[in-house]
Amino acid sequence: MTTETGTSERGILSFLDRRRPVVRVSVAAIGTLVIGGLVILCAGPLFWLFKAATSTTTETLSAPFSLWPSGIHWDSFVQVWTRVDFGRYFWNTLALMAGSLFLGLLVATTGGYGLAVLRPKYAKAVFAALLATLFIPGVISLVALYLTVIDLPLVHVSLLGSMWAVWLPSSANAVNVLLMQRFFANIPRELFNAARIDGAGPFRMFFSIVLPMSRPILGVVSLLTLVGSYKEFLWPLLVLPNPQDQPISVALPRLQSSIDFSQFMAALFISVIIPVGLFLVLQRQFLQAAGNAGALKG
Repeated sequence: MTTETGTSERGILSFLDRRRPVVRVSVAAIGTLVIGGLVILCAGPLFWLFKAATSTTTETLSAPFSLWPSGIHWDSFVQVWTRVDFGRYFWNTLALMAGSLFLGLLVATTGGYGLAVLRPKYAKAVFAALLATLFIPGVISLVALYLTVIDLPLVHVSLLGSMWAVWLPSSANAVNVLLMQRFFANIPRELFNAARIDGAGPFRMFFSIVLPMSRPILGVVSLLTLVGSYKEFLWPLLVLPNPQDQPISVALPRLQSSIDFSQFMAALFISVIIPVGLFLVLQRQFLQAAGNAGALKG
């Protein structure tokens, strides 16, 4: 049954109900309350963290919810960046994230391309092995992975204390490979058949067909890889024993007892704003990935 608007959508309220002033006002009020509540729940803690970072320690401890009684103080950000050497931890974090992103995308795209497009005879065995790794908790393989890092097989080189000890394990992510494989499998096979007729090889199809059509899923995997690398704590703590090489996630607990409260709040705010910024930049890819996956099936 269609309404006056010409659509067949149905809801709790009919088109005639929505025309009543009382209903319109009630729906608008409820929507405003829901959106306002979500904004308070999501942005409230981040705003308070910024307020605590730009207030003095005494003001925050005596009146936690007062808004800058003596004005905004930006000294905490400057001091935590220079005196505490927080900038070194920040650049260490960026280096870890960049390396994990590059190697993670390299493994995920090539692995997914091989399983979904090239499809060698052993593709099913590799696919089953990837699925099997998802049932192994990370804590169980932690000791074996650590022993592998301190004595790399074949070459017998220790990666302890180097960025490679974090980059290589983070790049071998079965979830990212499976995400890529599912997305690549939805690309019409006719495109690859036509490319083969035109003389395109596997590398040409990968760079000219697969990657240009996979920007949404590349954005999703990139965000998952960056956030996963950013929040990792235990593994960088084990393989990067030198404090000068550690990222923010490892340095923050150590700094808590050695700096002022307002400076620690400033360090927390800097550490929180990084993943928030990444999500704001790449949030569109999440929506496009779901939409494009359904479109490719058609």
